[in-house]
Amino acid sequence: MKKHERIEINPDIMFGKPVVAGTRITVELILRKLAGGMAPEEIIKDHPRLKLEDIHTAEEFAADYLGQEEIVFASKSER
Repeated sequence: MKKHERIEINPDIMFGKPVVAGTRITVELILRKLAGGMAPEEIIKDHPRLKLEDIHTAEEFAADYLGQEEIVFASKSER
């Protein structure tokens, strides 16, 4: 997997969830805010330590991470 300099994974910070380096702001939080319709500028307003580059890096990290995952779909009978 590609190394993302601005993303940190440390078991002592947020239970090892990926965070923006030097913060406790998780990649998950950023993605959930984006998915909820927040613009990057609104996220930065809520979290002034973030930069636009951090938000883009979080998106890139998630895409790269998911690109490495094996996806298993449930059959219709299992839903």
